[in-house]
Amino acid sequence: MKLGVKIFICSLLIFVVCFYPPINWILDNLRIRYLEGVEDPLVDQANILASIVGQEMESGTFNSEIYDNAFKKVYARNFSARIYNLLKKEVDIRVYITDNTGKVIFNSFFSDELGKDYSNWRDVYKTLGGEYGARSTLENEDDSTSSVLYVAAPIMVKDKIAGVLTVAKPTTNINNFLRRAKPRILGIGVVSLLAAILLAYLVSIWITRPIIRLTNYANDIGAGKRPAFPKLDKSEVGELGNAFIKMQEALEGKKYVEQYIQNLTHEIKGPLSGIRGAAELLEEDIPPHKRVQFLANIRFETNRIQGIVDQMLELSVLENLKNLQKSEILSIHSLVKTVLESKKASISIKQLGLIVKIKEDIFIRGDSFLLHQTISNLIQNAVDFSPKHEQIELTVRTEEDNVIFEVADNGPGIPDYAVDKIFDKFFSLQRPDTGKKSTGLGLNFARQVALLHNGDVFLENRSSKGVVATLVLPVKGD
Repeated sequence: MKLGVKIFICSLLIFVVCFYPPINWILDNLRIRYLEGVEDPLVDQANILASIVGQEMESGTFNSEIYDNAFKKVYARNFSARIYNLLKKEVDIRVYITDNTGKVIFNSFFSDELGKDYSNWRDVYKTLGGEYGARSTLENEDDSTSSVLYVAAPIMVKDKIAGVLTVAKPTTNINNFLRRAKPRILGIGVVSLLAAILLAYLVSIWITRPIIRLTNYANDIGAGKRPAFPKLDKSEVGELGNAFIKMQEALEGKKYVEQYIQNLTHEIKGPLSGIRGAAELLEEDIPPHKRVQFLANIRFETNRIQGIVDQMLELSVLENLKNLQKSEILSIHSLVKTVLESKKASISIKQLGLIVKIKEDIFIRGDSFLLHQTISNLIQNAVDFSPKHEQIELTVRTEEDNVIFEVADNGPGIPDYAVDKIFDKFFSLQRPDTGKKSTGLGLNFARQVALLHNGDVFLENRSSKGVVATLVLPVKGD
């Protein structure tokens, strides 16, 4: 499982663990909270009314008919009270009074229950016993929403309990509140969950993006490319990237020195053997024409060693570059034209035909010196491997965001055994005309230059005969 997916899943789990229990608790206890809000004012109302009735009983002025007429008028009132989203149109408060034995002496809602014994009701017997009396009872046992909340208060006459006054209120409005509140709470929970999913996803991307950049950089390095070091943050990932760079430079430096010494030793060993052999023969008494021949061999091998050393120095500098030191806008037409001017003599000596197809409006960004040498190497290879009186085809075109430079010859082509080695340092094929090899560094140099320009070089055998060398470079943007 990828790190980003792990971070995403862990973030969601943390959200669920932290937010699901409280939301679930709120939904489960929401009705109780509403009942608490309703019961509190009912306690006040019951005690106020009980105090008024107690004073009337103590003075002998209590008359249940007065209360009965008052409540009938209250229940008959027409009004419209907008309480947020609730429209209230009638009074639903109920009141009943019992004596000190629990018999009903007044009932505002059920007048036919006068004289009934309520002493078994929890609100009545608790209050008569000097405790807080309250109950919640279903009016319709088949309807769970028909609950009525009853709160009682003692009627005190001369410091003794003379009866009980109970205030009741149906929970219909509470059910309406709950019906509206629960979907809203669930909606907020769903929105919060979606927001958490989005934030967890963005956080996973934010955390893993530097790691992905570093991974892509390592893969490009392993593929032999020359990518720029990615931009990393200042966290542990940034420190890891800096450590990676130091390790890479140390390993590359060690490996480069080892390969450099091995290749250079192997390549110079041949010319040195030739020079030593020719020098030993020159010490003997040999004919003049042989002496001239051996001196020519010494000069040739000496020049070859000098060429290897010079190109190795250029190549070592190039391989240690992470980015171009000099970059400018270049016309591919002018660049190729300049190279062809320098190759006129070698092309003319072999009497080669030249077919050039170039658009003049193609521009690239890069180092003119390095690109000149690269194009020169590719054209020189085509000249070296082309038989006399043949032709070289040079084409420049664009494909998407790249400029494609191709040089095709009609030479012997690349042998199968050399296809995978053609870009290796010091690997070279014998020239058909002379039977001699070059330094074997030109194509490797060309590839390093191409990679430094975010491009590449390819060599392929043509379907008929010969080789086509392809240099791919990015076109300059607007």
